[in-house]
Amino acid sequence: MIKKLVIFGVGLIGGSLALALREADYCQTIVGCSRNAAHLQKAVDLGVIDSFTLDPQEAVQDADVVLLAVPMGAMGRLLQQIKPALPAEAILTDAGSTKGSIVAEVEQVFGKDYSRFVPGHPIAGREKSGVEAAIPDLYHERRVILTPLPHTDPDAVAKVEAMWKVTGAMLESMPVALHDRVLAATSHLPHVLAFSLVDTLLNMPQREDILRYAAGGFRDFTRIASSDPVMWRDICLTNSEAILAMIAAFQNNLGEFAALIREQDAEALHMRMEKAKQARDNYVAQFEKQDTSE
Repeated sequence: MIKKLVIFGVGLIGGSLALALREADYCQTIVGCSRNAAHLQKAVDLGVIDSFTLDPQEAVQDADVVLLAVPMGAMGRLLQQIKPALPAEAILTDAGSTKGSIVAEVEQVFGKDYSRFVPGHPIAGREKSGVEAAIPDLYHERRVILTPLPHTDPDAVAKVEAMWKVTGAMLESMPVALHDRVLAATSHLPHVLAFSLVDTLLNMPQREDILRYAAGGFRDFTRIASSDPVMWRDICLTNSEAILAMIAAFQNNLGEFAALIREQDAEALHMRMEKAKQARDNYVAQFEKQDTSE
């Protein structure tokens, strides 16, 4: 059980964790902290947190676990703010979508041998953001990836794992660099493509007609373009190397599709599409089978 959990960034991610832990009676008290008092008061009114403060150092006093769920671009400054008051035995963890950048920032602020930091990333979300969108079952049967370093305290890892298991999440571990490459391919690139497609259409002269007659396929493909732009801006900047590599690979593959269309190569185009269809169908079938067995 956690005596005092501090959440920086009580939005969808931090708020949903708080709700799940409160339902399980896993925390004695949950404290929120940000720069927006009205937002934090809303979190109190909704029963997400017990109390709040706008002072990061006050927030972490006597904390057992501190979760950083702020945009990636705000991590470095926040780490510097809490360092003077963070208890030596407190466990520091995060929910950021990129791990290489936060690991580097923690090492810069706390030192390369700091052992109480457990990098984490819950693979869950909704298009809606903010504490109003928080739900207690957001992480149920969803993956949470932890990327502990060789010097990370095993006790700290175990406590972070226990916290996430209370939410019903499925825990996995992987190296930091692998995490950032995998997420660049499976999450970051799709979001960039969705934002880019909508932006492309908005810049076309006939955009009003295009959007007026957009069908379900457009809505499905661009659904994630409704995600928080601040969060995704920071993800693109903090995982730029892996994302740029994926964009280059996608551009190359898209160029091959364009060539087949230009050359009217029906057979090759069909084969590429059929291969992609089968791969996607198999992927969906595996998850449907898993859901049925569970």
